[in-house]
Amino acid sequence: AQPYSGYGYPSMEAPTSAPSTNTSPDTSNSEASQLGAGEEPAAPRPLEAPEPNLSPELKKVNCSPETFRCTLTSIPQTQALLNKARLPLGLLLHPFRDLQVRLPVITSNTIVRCRTCRTYINPFVTFLDQRRWKCNLCYRVNDVPDEFMYNPVTRSYGEPHRRPEVQNSTVEFIASSDYMLRPPQPAVYLFVLDVSHNAVESGYLKYFCDSLLENLDKLPGNGRCRVGFLTFDSTIHFYNLQNGLSQPQMLVVSDIHDVFIPSHDNLMVNLKESKELVKELLAALPSMFAHTRESQSALGPALQAAFKLMTPTGGRVSVFQTQLPTLGAGLLQSREDPNQRSSTKAVQHLGPATDFYKKLALDCSGQQIGVDLFLLSSQYSDLSSLACMSKFSAGSVFYYPSFHHVHNPAQLEKFQRDLERYLTRKIGFEAVMRIRCTKGLSIHTFHGNLFVRSTDMLSLANVNPDSAFAVQMSIEDSLADSSLACFQAALLYTSSKGKRRIRVHTLCLPVVTQLSEVYAGADVQAITCLLANMAIDRSVSSGLPDARDALVNAVVDLVGAYRTSVSNLQQNGLVLPSAMRLFPLYILALLKQKALRTGTSTRLDERVFAMCQFKTEPLPQLMRLMHPDLYRLDTISDQGALHLNDVIVPQPQLLHLSSERLSRDGTFLLDCGSVLFVWVGRACSDVFLRDVLGVHDYASLPPSMVSPHTLGPLLDTPLSERIRAFLDWLQENRAFSCPLHVIRDDASAKATFFQHLVEDSSESGPSYYDFLQQILLQECR
Repeated sequence: AQPYSGYGYPSMEAPTSAPSTNTSPDTSNSEASQLGAGEEPAAPRPLEAPEPNLSPELKKVNCSPETFRCTLTSIPQTQALLNKARLPLGLLLHPFRDLQVRLPVITSNTIVRCRTCRTYINPFVTFLDQRRWKCNLCYRVNDVPDEFMYNPVTRSYGEPHRRPEVQNSTVEFIASSDYMLRPPQPAVYLFVLDVSHNAVESGYLKYFCDSLLENLDKLPGNGRCRVGFLTFDSTIHFYNLQNGLSQPQMLVVSDIHDVFIPSHDNLMVNLKESKELVKELLAALPSMFAHTRESQSALGPALQAAFKLMTPTGGRVSVFQTQLPTLGAGLLQSREDPNQRSSTKAVQHLGPATDFYKKLALDCSGQQIGVDLFLLSSQYSDLSSLACMSKFSAGSVFYYPSFHHVHNPAQLEKFQRDLERYLTRKIGFEAVMRIRCTKGLSIHTFHGNLFVRSTDMLSLANVNPDSAFAVQMSIEDSLADSSLACFQAALLYTSSKGKRRIRVHTLCLPVVTQLSEVYAGADVQAITCLLANMAIDRSVSSGLPDARDALVNAVVDLVGAYRTSVSNLQQNGLVLPSAMRLFPLYILALLKQKALRTGTSTRLDERVFAMCQFKTEPLPQLMRLMHPDLYRLDTISDQGALHLNDVIVPQPQLLHLSSERLSRDGTFLLDCGSVLFVWVGRACSDVFLRDVLGVHDYASLPPSMVSPHTLGPLLDTPLSERIRAFLDWLQENRAFSCPLHVIRDDASAKATFFQHLVEDSSESGPSYYDFLQQILLQECR
């Protein structure tokens, strides 16, 4: 395996010869990226957003790209210039993420906002003097309130420009009663559990109950926290947990066609007051249904009951489902033809079969109820219909295909770890988010699990730190009045402790008039992820072939636009801006991803779940899902290592995603975001096998195995310690831990590993080199 050195663009003058893997001097600083056959730039894959061309003072206070990111870090002055660039303008937003730095929290009787556009004061406003400030979005001049003259940090007067609101692009305000339509709701959690025979046989119920028992005291919320439980098969079962009962009381509603709530007073109970009854119920639930033969699933009526139960307060509904709903409202029938899973033509049934789940989700959103779906299924369950419950109520979707507590230990391990994170992570209730932008810019389309309440406002019944959103933008009027464009996202929510808060993020970018400046500031990762969101929508509305063609055309159009508008190079090669040199590779990787691929057998539910991920995951996770990171492990060393908290973290070089970079005497790690694969070559050294994997030789290694944390046993060897430190570092900055699959070279499971090597030709698409030829041929037509 050779070290990662970037990706090149063959000139196509000799299309019959394959590109060499030799590297050439760094060309990343040139305006254009155009390489001869066999050449490639020695530049690493860009992991960070490009820095906008701002003054050092503005750069210092600008919003973190991990929170707020624009596809173009230089904003075109006009829509005509944007059209000429053939690049999308949009935002990627991760508004409630877990922050690694201290969040300034501001308590003030007066929250200073623009009187016209209601923008929150931020680091990019202009103080005309100590008594007046100019809004950076609509340019109105506003008065500075007297209270704002005092700085609580420096404890001095007369320094409004030094206030924390003006020194930080991400702040959080403690909201006053003016921001409340009703008293802040308590933290309310309702668990809706499938207890049919299929569910009990899968074994999920026991592990759910065990996990909730372990984390009961860690549920977000104070003494006002309330919980409830609802189980269902062909009937619906409620549970009276009122404090004072000797044991939980089951109440059964068998009329699923006219669902009613048997009692409103004791089904959602204060957790602190009824904790012992809750614990008793969780301990008893698995055995209560252990011998059930009920095979039907009345999911729709159960959700109707959950809606009625939660309407008075709002809150979070957690639904655990294991099969296709078969009874009552929202019943579904199988729509998947297994013989069509590898079709190269249109994929059917990407949209919902009924509008029942969407309508109910919109009703839930109106009552501040968010619905999260855990689908643990060994068979087709029509996720394209069920996911509507989460999509339109700002919830989340978790999917565990072929889940079984015995036959699929990897999925069980992932479910347990995901559930622990889900139960204990922070949460915001009854949230709304408004996105404002500089005068002349406008919002075109929102992407994510949300309900669009107005042109710039989103309704988010629940908001969590693992969800992200994308926004398509357009330029309605010229931005000639200012050299800067700003975007502000304000998230108003109720904390789990019952406090109303406003988290505000502000992003500032330069406005440019030259096409070359637009290209130089392009963020190739953000552009790819925004296009992925657009392609997902297009595949549902117009079909998968149309969406795939649109992605290919995005590369062709960029190549043509850059060649005719900016580049003075006359060669016949593929010419791209330096910042966009990885664009064809990312688009090829996207076309081979489960959500959009053809020609490879893909279960419909798995395809739809991949689509859900692209609509809701933050950018770093999406990039790993689409274009994994490949490393060689057996040669890992401390050279170039990071030193973090007295721990040495090795940094092995990234490798091309091609089987040519593998060797049978090595061991390689593939980081796919939600799962890690380790491929062990059949000629791997016995030293590595013994010191890291704890086996004597290759023959002693199982064909495949799953490890929840690290590679092999915890051995006290230098190589084992290096690899453990590296794996811990990889897992550290992602929301959910991912299982690690160790695969032998001669195991059938290696096909899963190799399908992620997107530069190679496969059933799902051409090789990277052939794809570049295809782009050039289309651009030349």
